[in-house]
Order: sequence, then C-alpha cells, then structure tokens
Amino acid sequence: MSTAVERIRKWHHEPWVFAREALGITPDAWQDEVLKALPDNQRIALCASKGPGKSGLLAMIGLWYLSTRPHPKIVATSISADNLRDNLWSEFAKWMMRSKFLSHTFKWSAERIFAKDHPETWWISARAWSKSADKGQQADTLAGIHADSVLFLLDEAGGIPDSVAATAEAGLANASKEHGREAKLVIAGNPTQLSGPLYRATTSERDLWWVKEISGDPDDPNRAPRVSVDWAREQIQKFGRDNPWVLVNVFGRFPPSQSNALIALHDSLAALKRAVAGDMRGVPKILGVDVARFGDDESAIVLRQGPVLFEPKRFRNLSLMELVSKVSYSIEEYRPDAVFIDQTGMGAGVVDRLRELKYSVIGVDFGSSAGRPERYVNKRCEMWGLMGDWVKSASIPSSCEELARQMAEPTYTFTPKGQLWLESKKDLKARGKDSPDIADAVALTFAQPVGAPQVVTGDRKAVKVQYDWNPLE
Repeated sequence: MSTAVERIRKWHHEPWVFAREALGITPDAWQDEVLKALPDNQRIALCASKGPGKSGLLAMIGLWYLSTRPHPKIVATSISADNLRDNLWSEFAKWMMRSKFLSHTFKWSAERIFAKDHPETWWISARAWSKSADKGQQADTLAGIHADSVLFLLDEAGGIPDSVAATAEAGLANASKEHGREAKLVIAGNPTQLSGPLYRATTSERDLWWVKEISGDPDDPNRAPRVSVDWAREQIQKFGRDNPWVLVNVFGRFPPSQSNALIALHDSLAALKRAVAGDMRGVPKILGVDVARFGDDESAIVLRQGPVLFEPKRFRNLSLMELVSKVSYSIEEYRPDAVFIDQTGMGAGVVDRLRELKYSVIGVDFGSSAGRPERYVNKRCEMWGLMGDWVKSASIPSSCEELARQMAEPTYTFTPKGQLWLESKKDLKARGKDSPDIADAVALTFAQPVGAPQVVTGDRKAVKVQYDWNPLE
C-alpha cells in the first residue's frame, strides 16, 4: 500500500490531522474540537459570535470530505449568492491555493470544485437561490443529491429558509452504515433569529445535533481567539453584557426567547414612575416631530431634555400646513436646541415649509443609513436602539402609559451581518397593533447628537441662554 493511500485513510478518520498535513495549518482549539466531533456525528451545528472563523472551518470540512471519500457530492450554500461567493467560497479558494495536494488533485471554479480525473461525479457545488424565489424554488437548491457520500454545508444558517434546511435534512435519509452510505449536515451561523434551522438545532432539536457555541467573550478562557479582545470589551462597555446585540455578536448567544421586543415593557412602564433630580441647565432641549396626515395614524410633537420627556402633543387629521403651524408654535414655546422631523413621505412638505419660515429644522429619513451601520440596518433602527438605552433611566410623564406600551410593541431580529432590524409600522399593523407614532417622535430626538446650549457672545458682552420653565415640573 502506498504512503499516499495510507495517509488518506488516516485523514478519513482524523480530519484534524488532514487540516495540519494537507492544509498546513493548526486549527484554533474550538475548531479542533469540531473536527474531532465530525467522524462520529451526522448533524453538527455551530452557533457563533462575530468573526471567529466559522466559514474557514466549513471550508476545511468540505475539503476534508472531498479528499477522503470516493466520488462524494458536497453542496455548499449560504443566505444569499453574494454571501456564499464572498465568504465560504472564497475560503475554499484560499485553502486550495495553500495546499499542493489539493491544487494538484482538484480544480476550483466559480461554481464548483471537482476532481480532475472525475469532474462529473466527484465535486463540491456552490448553490444559491434567486431573491425572488418562492419556498419551492428555495427548497430545490439542495434537491437531487444522491451518492454514497453526501455532505451539506449551510453557512449563515441563522437566516436560511426552513425549506432549504428541510431539503438538506431529507438528504440524510439514505445514510446507512450497513450499505456503506454516509450523509452529513453541518450548519453554522450567528444567532440572529429566534426561529429557523440554527435556532431549532440549538434548542428544541438539540438532542439530534452535536452543537458548538463559539464565544468572543473576553473573560472566557475558551473564547475564539480570532475575535478581538479589545473590540469585545468595547462593545460590552458601551452596551452592557445583557444587550441583545452584544449577546449575538460578542457572545454568540440567542437573545432571550421569552420576548423579542426591542424595548422591554417593564423598562418603559418603570419610566412612568421615575423622577429625575438634578440641574438641567446646559442639557440640550430636543424636539421630535412624527408626521401623519389622515387615517388611523396621528402626528406627534415631543420635547426631551436629557432623561426627561415632557407631555407629548398629539394631533389627528391635520393638513400639512396645519401641522406646520403646530410645530412652529412649539418651537417658539420651547426654544429647542434642535428640531428633528420625520421627512419620510409627506413629512418632507413640513420640513420645506418650516425652512421657508426661517426655522432651523432637520429632516430625518427613517430608511437612511445609520450612524453606526455595523450595528443597525438603518436610521430608524438606530434611533429606537438609542431610545431603548435611554428609557432605562428616563422619566416619562405618568399620563403617557400609551407611549410606554407603544415603545414595547416593535420586535427585532438581526441580519446575517449582525445588524439590528426593527419591525416596521406596516408589519405591526398587520398583526393588529397600532402605529407607534408617539414613540417614533421620541425616537427622532435621538437622530443625531446635539451639543450643549452655548452662551451667545457679542462684541463685549455675553447673552446667557434663558430658561423660563422648570424641566422637573
């Protein structure tokens, strides 16, 4: 028996050795743990924080299976074609280029990696579905895979449709040790959604899976070393260890499953009873205006000064010019340091008219880019996220229980990139909830940072900013 055959037989049972000898790398400790679990487990689920090297490990697994099984059929997919190409498939290319054995035996292309001697029967195939695909078309992505050795690799499984995962599960049905048929399913992703294949694999179906939870927790001795300790500590310091975004992206854990409301109802209701002491001079006053016209929605004007929210003004069935009048009177009454107005849709008319009247106002498009795009999908998500942090120490008028309940209505989830996504008004209404118009007005007060009020200086004198009302009243 040749040395090459002996080596491949050894690799067949020891994928961690394959990584070292064929790829020339030493896997991280958690990667080694997964590789050692591979031979004896049919289903493996990797629930990961941001950036530990899970796609690289999936590529190692795929190439190990390709190299150690005769005529295998391996299918790799991800949440989208772009994600598959830019992440998992590029990892395959990287390992291929590093290995003389692999580059000599197999050929890489944009859609397939195949044995040079058996291109039709010995391969890894990149599969994706179109953005417009229905459930049936999505399921067809992994359909029709039949061989004695089959492997399914699902990257970003936190957001992969159930129909796709179900097809992969069905592909395991023909596995039989007695007849020499083997099938494996490996899924990996961030815990972004409280549903779907990754969530089920780590919760209700956990007894069917070998599960590895991969954390970037800087205080965990078994943490993934590729996650920056400084970055992880910074996120925890900014947002807290219990923050949903930190749980997902730093700790690789699903947010609490008992509620996926972005703002907990007990936090917003507690703000109704909270009094805030202290001198508010020097704290900017910010006006937020949510614009509606007719129908069930209402326009809202709110004033916030630091942790204190004042009684909102609410209006129904106003024309845009009537609302302009209400806003201009509020500006004259409160003399705010900044005015943020929802300019999505009809709100642009309010912004334009107020500027014509020489008022300094800032239009905000809820769908525009967030100031921190790595954390939030858009500006609305960011404003609500900041409002959620604020409400934990805020004081809301005791008469505003409806506002407190509006704050706790929208649910959240995470994109495959780890960005927070907030349920839309349209989706809220579809499940029978009222539009959170007052809460949106409060959220607008977090559209941009506002500096402290400045003393206005003249040639030889200074005019102090006047406060003619008590912010604690």
